[in-house]
Amino acid sequence: MNTRATSLPEPVPARTVRGSGPGLVLSHGANGSIERQFGPVLDGLAAHRTVVGVDLPGSGATPRSEAPLNADALADQLVAAADAEGLDTFAVSGISLGTPIAIRAAVRHPDRVTALVLTAGFARPDATLRLFNSIWRRLYMSGDHSTLAEFGALMAFSTRTLDAMPRERMDAVVQRIAGGFPAGTPEQADLLDRIDVEDDLPRIRVPTLIVVTIGDRLVSPDLQRGLAAAIPGAAVAEIGTGHAPFGEAPGEWLDAMNAFLRPSPAEGCVRRNTG
Repeated sequence: MNTRATSLPEPVPARTVRGSGPGLVLSHGANGSIERQFGPVLDGLAAHRTVVGVDLPGSGATPRSEAPLNADALADQLVAAADAEGLDTFAVSGISLGTPIAIRAAVRHPDRVTALVLTAGFARPDATLRLFNSIWRRLYMSGDHSTLAEFGALMAFSTRTLDAMPRERMDAVVQRIAGGFPAGTPEQADLLDRIDVEDDLPRIRVPTLIVVTIGDRLVSPDLQRGLAAAIPGAAVAEIGTGHAPFGEAPGEWLDAMNAFLRPSPAEGCVRRNTG
């Protein structure tokens, strides 16, 4: 394990590791897991790099936390997992709630994090996201997971995707969502409500890509573009999905990430923010 000045926690033993080469650490969002949110793109990301993913407490095989979640501790856990897999430096890719956690990792460990890829991201929740989160928490605690799943599908997918989805497929999607709420949902929702990394944004000194999901009802494209405007030199790539690019257009999402992490003329380019 690498020796560093910043003390790190013991790494979560249940973590996803794929591939070989330069490091990439994954940070997933609330009410998900590495497999659910990065699963469709894991092989594509791991084709040229070592990918390490850690599930939030109460997601996947990570035990549920008995205390409120702390963004600093979660950021340190990402680095500890990379350490355990022998990665000295690495990029971090976060989605949704995973983006402010990734930002904390970059600011707390500037000697370790070499780049950021932030999808459907925010520095702190706006009014829309707070209202969604409040309804989500109440429905979850009520036990009405069928209604919660319908509400989740409505907010996760773009209008284009919902309108094109046959009724039978929609029913299957809702059933799958209803059966997959992680045990750590209450703690993850609590963290989402209070997380705030706005003061970290001007301190980011690594290449950063903001992947804007332009059909997003949950985290508005304007909120995502504001994240880009506040990070020095951030690049922007816009994809035509809602809040769940892994479920709508995983190939488009993967292409945007790979074009930034492994740039070449064949992979296209991203527009650099000059704001």
